[in-house]
Formats: sequence, structure tokens, C-alpha cells
Amino acid sequence: MAWTYKAGIPIYTQIISIIKTRIANGTYPAGTRLPAVRELAVDAGVNPNTMQRALAELERSGIIYSIRTSGRFVTEDTAMLGDLRKSLGREQIAALFASLRALGMTEDEIVAAVQEWRRAGMAEREVQDGNT
Repeated sequence: MAWTYKAGIPIYTQIISIIKTRIANGTYPAGTRLPAVRELAVDAGVNPNTMQRALAELERSGIIYSIRTSGRFVTEDTAMLGDLRKSLGREQIAALFASLRALGMTEDEIVAAVQEWRRAGMAEREVQDGNT
């Protein structure tokens, strides 16, 4: 995932979201050491102080932890990581529903569209599995 930022939202909060997503999707697996603050800041194109602020917030929430002189690590708490994935998933679902409501769809229409999309995807996977 690229480090892309939206106007009007503090950069450090966007960095928190990006790192949470990277943890949830396994880019930064449980127990792994995160890159150093300066390395992350250069990669993200931000001031190291901004990156430090984001990492400090992630540390306060328990998603990452520090070992003095060794760096920062992703929590190994599988329940916390599962909750993180669920929370991020709920945020994505809420955003999807908000976007589709803006198109004039009702909640029932949205749910039906999601179910239809899922059935189509399952059928496509069955075809692909049959061709391999």
C-alpha cells in the first residue's frame, strides 16, 4: 500500500490508519520489528516527528510495543489483532454503505447487491477452479 494522504485529515492519523492496515493484512506480521522511525518517515515522505507521533499513538493503543534499543514491534496478541481486523472491516463496510446510500440505494438494496456480488464471485471462482 502506498503512502497516500487526503487533504483535510491530519497526516499522523492517516499514518496510523495505514500502519494498522499493514498490520491487519500481514504486511507487518505479529511479533515483527517495524522499520526505524527515520526509515518509515522517509518511505512515507513525512517529517520524522510526524511518524514518531503516529507510532507513539499506536504504542499507547497496544498495537505495537517498544523494546529499548531494539525498536518497535507488532503485538503478538492474536485477540487484539483479530479485533483490529474486525474494526477495520466495519469501517470499510460503513464507508461502502455511506457511498451507496449517497447513490440513493436503500439498505436492503445494498445488502442484496453485496449478496449478488458474492454469488457472482463464488461462481467465478468455481469456474476458475474447474479450469485448473
